Amino acid sequence: MIALDPKLAFVAPPITIGWLEQVGVVNGAVGRLLLACLLGGLVGLERELAKKPAGVRTNLLICLGAAFFTILSSVIAGDTGSNKGQIASNIVQGIGFLGAGLILHNRSRLSGLASAASIWVVASIGMACGAGLYAPASVAAGIVIVAMMVVGFLEQRVNLKPYNVTYEARGADQLLMLQGILAALDKQHQRLADVETASVGDLQRIVFPLNGTNRQHAQVRSQLSVQPGITQILSFRDPEDD
Repeated sequence: MIALDPKLAFVAPPITIGWLEQVGVVNGAVGRLLLACLLGGLVGLERELAKKPAGVRTNLLICLGAAFFTILSSVIAGDTGSNKGQIASNIVQGIGFLGAGLILHNRSRLSGLASAASIWVVASIGMACGAGLYAPASVAAGIVIVAMMVVGFLEQRVNLKPYNVTYEARGADQLLMLQGILAALDKQHQRLADVETASVGDLQRIVFPLNGTNRQHAQVRSQLSVQPGITQILSFRDPEDD
C-alpha cells in the first residue's frame, strides 16, 4: 500500500468508507438511481419522439448523474460534514454549460432554448431523486412531459408560436415560378429571402425558408399551390425549432 504524504493528509485527509457502510449506501442509492433513470428516460423519450437533439440517452444520463452526485455529496461530507451540498451545488453550474451548447443563434432567431431548459429541469429531477424526494421528482417529470407535449401542441393550434418551414417549389419554368412565389408571399406580407435554386434535367427546384404561425403557413401553401408554373409544393419543418 502506498503511504500518504503527512502534509497531504493534513490538507486533504483520505476518505475511508468501510465495506458495510458501502453496502448501506448501495442499498439506499439503488432505488434513487433507478427512479432517476426512469424519469430522465421518460422526459428524453418525449424529446426523442419530437426529433430533438437531447434524447433518451442524454436526459437519462443527466438525471442519473445529478442523482449520483447528490448522493455522493452527503456521503463524502460524512456525518460531521458542515456542507453536505457542496458537490451537488455545482451541478447547476455544470448543467448551465451543457445547456448553453444546445442553444444556437441562426440568422435572426434562437433555437434550442426548450431543449436547454429541459436538461436543466431534468438535472433538478435527478437531484430530487438523489435526495430521496421521490414524489416531487415524479410530479416534476410529469409536469415537464405535459408542458412539452400539450403546451407545444396548443401553441401551434392557436397560432401563438411561429416556426420555420423550408418550402420547395417544383416546375419547368424557373422565372415563372419565382414570380408566382413572390406574388403569393406579397399577399401574406412575407419576405422572400435565402433562395436556393437547382435543376434536375428539365425539372426546376426553388427552395426557401419561411417563418410563421400554423395559420400563416397554411395560407402560404394555399397561395403557392394555385400559382402558375408551380406543379408541386413540398414543405419541411426545421428540426432545430423547439
